[in-house]
Amino acid sequence: MNRDLSPSTFPPGFLWGTAIGAHQSEGNNTASDWWYRENLPGSLVAERCGDAVDSYHRWPEDLDLAAQAGFTDYRFGIEWSRVEPADGALSHAAVAHYRRIVEGAVARGLRPMVTLHHFTLPLWFAAAGGWLNPDAVERFLGYVDALAPVLEAAGVVRVETINEPNIVAVLPQLASGEADLAQGLPVPDPTLTQIMIAVHRATVDRLRARHPHLEVGWGVSVQDYQAGPGAEAQTEAYCEPRDQVFLRASKGDDFVGVQTYTRGVMGANGALVLDPDAERTQTGWEFYPAALGGAVRRAARIADGVPLIVTENGVATSDDTRRIRYTTQALHSLRAAMDDGADVRGYFHWSLLDNWEWGHWGPTFGLVAVDPTTFVRTPKPSLAWLGALAPAARS
Repeated sequence: MNRDLSPSTFPPGFLWGTAIGAHQSEGNNTASDWWYRENLPGSLVAERCGDAVDSYHRWPEDLDLAAQAGFTDYRFGIEWSRVEPADGALSHAAVAHYRRIVEGAVARGLRPMVTLHHFTLPLWFAAAGGWLNPDAVERFLGYVDALAPVLEAAGVVRVETINEPNIVAVLPQLASGEADLAQGLPVPDPTLTQIMIAVHRATVDRLRARHPHLEVGWGVSVQDYQAGPGAEAQTEAYCEPRDQVFLRASKGDDFVGVQTYTRGVMGANGALVLDPDAERTQTGWEFYPAALGGAVRRAARIADGVPLIVTENGVATSDDTRRIRYTTQALHSLRAAMDDGADVRGYFHWSLLDNWEWGHWGPTFGLVAVDPTTFVRTPKPSLAWLGALAPAARS
């Protein structure tokens, strides 16, 4: 594809955003299960989140950075453990805090996309069995109901119920330290898979009943799994439990989020083929920008008519020129997939800030560097470059 990237590359009304995760950026999420896990003696979590990048207090500065760069949309998360830090004890101050973020985004010309769950749980909920608790769905719906002042704030149009439910369904394996990530994502636990789907469907129904103006979906981790020679059946079998069952569960939603970073090539023996000479990122993933187009094409086929939004895409690198190269090629592949018929409504770059990446501070995905002691934000060239691609017209 020879198209030059420009604001006219994507259609008017296209969501052009950047994203941030709550626990990864806010800091001091002390009532959550992840905080407890990180601070246990001998924890398998290599580096604790701690103050993170202090976005709980510095959110106005973060919004300024996104808006001044030219983005039209901003995806951020709400922490259940802040809203309900103890069983049945709601924090109205936390609800008001998140409403202020919505209002601040709108005041800066940013359309907020709210993520309700991004891996973390209130410690009291986790200690009672977490998602395996028989009343887990109802407890989550109680939290969703408590967010009414946020969801009714002027400007909230889109809600992502769960970030990467397929990763949530493998978290117990990842937390044990026994998963062999060299062979890709473990098979999600079948019970947790069905629970995630049940939570999502119940949340969609609740939001549509009480907040009918909202567009609702979830964001699935979808990598570009490619079949090597004679490995088509093996690739399908690999993908089905890892992401396709979640994409199919999006039927009837207003959108499904696609979150893509790399590819995997399947061998005829049913195992991923690892190229020792491939260019790698800080996370060890293959540097393969065109994965976005491949993942979007497959998601469009499996989701069968549900509009797509790229809710995460980016690269872990300390070289910002490399970030621009990766993102340029990824966006070319996305536009090519759209030209071939994929109904893609938006793109959110992960992430706005260098922040805590689930156990490590080393991987830097951000468009903005953050000093870990002073929290001073320093924009990278990629922030202005990517923001300048925002379509001129807004919906």
